[in-house]
Amino acid sequence: MEINREMKCDVVVVGAGPAGSTAARTAAEAGLDVVLLEKRQEIGEPVRCAEGLSIRPELAGLFRLRPEWISTRVRGARFHAPGGSSLTVGEQQGCAGYVLERKLFDRGLALEAARAGARVLVKAAATGLKRKRKSPFSGCKDSLTIHALCRGEPMQIEASIVIGADGVESRVAGWAGIDCSLSPQDSMTCAQFLVWESNLEQDYCQFFFGNGMAPGGYLWIFPKGGHLANVGIAVQGSQSAPRMPLYLLKSFLSAKMPEAEILQLVTGGIPATRPMKTAVSDGVMLAGDSAHQSDPLTGGGIINAVRAGELAAEVAVDAISSGDVSREELVEYDRRWKATIGKEMEMAYRAKEFFLGLCDDDFNRLAEPFQGKSISCLDNRDLLKALFRLNPRMLWSLKRVLF
Repeated sequence: MEINREMKCDVVVVGAGPAGSTAARTAAEAGLDVVLLEKRQEIGEPVRCAEGLSIRPELAGLFRLRPEWISTRVRGARFHAPGGSSLTVGEQQGCAGYVLERKLFDRGLALEAARAGARVLVKAAATGLKRKRKSPFSGCKDSLTIHALCRGEPMQIEASIVIGADGVESRVAGWAGIDCSLSPQDSMTCAQFLVWESNLEQDYCQFFFGNGMAPGGYLWIFPKGGHLANVGIAVQGSQSAPRMPLYLLKSFLSAKMPEAEILQLVTGGIPATRPMKTAVSDGVMLAGDSAHQSDPLTGGGIINAVRAGELAAEVAVDAISSGDVSREELVEYDRRWKATIGKEMEMAYRAKEFFLGLCDDDFNRLAEPFQGKSISCLDNRDLLKALFRLNPRMLWSLKRVLF
């Protein structure tokens, strides 16, 4: 589309990941004029994600998962303790989840936003935000102006609401005065290889635990079909050091998959924290990683991001309809996401804090009763309940969280 140096709309969404594209589509479907900005020249690149997606009850209501977005279907997951014991979780027959082709997934969600009427601009980096307060005498409404650099050309977009979906280091949050700082204790540093290996296990995602292998975190192998897999590591930020995740990942690969060929490397960070105090300011809402809405226990963020983007758009529709986009009106978004996503995050965070206190021997004792057994669940709470029932004394401090 032709670039206008000055634009006006109802909503500007910054970031075309799952949260941003869902927010743009939902708002556009409701009749709002929406502009979606993506700083990169290609939506979905680079992929900083293990690409796993478990089947959960709410999934069908969030989006229709198109066949081309799926790399492979998996029957479940296997969790490996440091001593070698393992637990198989998921469906014994059929499909318990997917490993996505995340680039096509993100691009598909952005395409749906465009089809709903949102104007999508790529290589359009937001560079600043300014507020224009209404005058009590002029009858003008409050508005925000996003300054951007679009394909080398400066532009500005005036809107009633800005939805920041620009990732864990959100610039929109800083401009809006929303505190999104993260302590090292509440973040994970990650590295991931895309590998080719002829003898890959294709039916299950695999997770490996041990403070020697991944301090405060875990390693994973997610099959993608065609002898491809994402092999990655997450290390707790407070226990990490420069290049540590990459060094540990290489060591793991040498030990577990010595014949694997590395085709791609990505690095990044994941928020693993309690729900933020607030994700709103006057005229501004944050969604997805910018609001730290990923699961603190697993690091998964796709479903929460889509749910948050939808909620933010619904609140934006109501606020613009009422003519009030103040923080007091937009705090309804905080109430909605904290009652759903936030409640699940709080449970997962408490569980994460418990597991961080375990040594490798504790992990082995926790896993031993499950050796050779399978359970059919992939939900955090159900899995933790199953662990509790076989290890009540060890997991007693989690009883209030689970029940």
